[in-house]
Amino acid sequence: MTLWDLLKIAFVLVMLLQIVPVLVWLERKISAFIQGRYGPNRVAIFGVRLGGLFQPLADAVKLIFKEDIVPATADRFLYRLAPALVLIPPMIAFTVIPFGNKWGEEHLVVARVPVGILLLMSVLSIAVYGLAFGGWASNNKWSLLGGLRSSAQMISYELTLGLTIITAIMLSGTIDPVRIVEHQARTSMEGGNELAGILRWNVFGGGNILLAPFGIIATVLFYVASLAENNRLPFDLPECEAELVGGYHTEYSSMKYAMFMQGEYIAMTTMSALLTTIWLGGWHFPYLPVGNQWYHALISHAVFAGKVGALLILGIWIRWTLPRFRYDQLMNLGWKVLVPIALVNLALVGVIGVMAP
Repeated sequence: MTLWDLLKIAFVLVMLLQIVPVLVWLERKISAFIQGRYGPNRVAIFGVRLGGLFQPLADAVKLIFKEDIVPATADRFLYRLAPALVLIPPMIAFTVIPFGNKWGEEHLVVARVPVGILLLMSVLSIAVYGLAFGGWASNNKWSLLGGLRSSAQMISYELTLGLTIITAIMLSGTIDPVRIVEHQARTSMEGGNELAGILRWNVFGGGNILLAPFGIIATVLFYVASLAENNRLPFDLPECEAELVGGYHTEYSSMKYAMFMQGEYIAMTTMSALLTTIWLGGWHFPYLPVGNQWYHALISHAVFAGKVGALLILGIWIRWTLPRFRYDQLMNLGWKVLVPIALVNLALVGVIGVMAP
């Protein structure tokens, strides 16, 4: 392992852990704006408030010093293991996502894996065990119902997610995340028409204008399925305070509860990064310089971070705008609407891709 590898690992680890308090602050501020409130604005350090930016720090201090209660009848091993299974997989999955172009000869990705997409999906699928274990090990009926709901929901919407990813793979011709981005940025890298280069993004058919409608449909399906995979409103039935108290994490407190919350926000970030990588051109944007100098790397990372940030803000906005589905509506939407649309969309991409010149 080289120094570059250690630096990239440290950068991704710090970035993922530090984005959580930022997203918590954004969540509260955006919800306050939508509801006509001020949001957090009281916490201060030496009289400096900074618009509530210190609120996540106060939350962290509170969670660290709260009593860590373990139910007397809980399965202690699985009870303690569950938060880790929710937090660690999305962090590992992010390691195969390129967060920029190149710095010298080094690709800005922690692990350059030729089968990166398969590895990412395999690792992300482990998180459902954390939710199920947490619900069952708590020995609480509300937690158990939340764990069962999360298992059924993630299995249902993971199918749609997989079908849309296959669509992107067909457009790119590879399952290497770095090559998927390079395929979408090829016009720019070859010095072609920069504005037309945006049409090579998979969301616009990967360079085939006939496939553009199907790329847009697949991108929308992917985003909807990612919200359901992360248990975000309007798909937060596994938590659903109105019915299940707190769902699978009802019996959790202190840092174990914080790990569940961190896992949710890191999973949001990883899914947004994956969508950016396979559909929105990754670090590419028209008219921005492409090269392997340090400032090119910083620009490409800023573009990638901007796209991911926009998707995260959109997810927060949706949470505080749409009402929660009923459970039967959620399952019907997954199996009777999204899966059939994704299957037909995938088939049409295959047929048109073969027939097109």
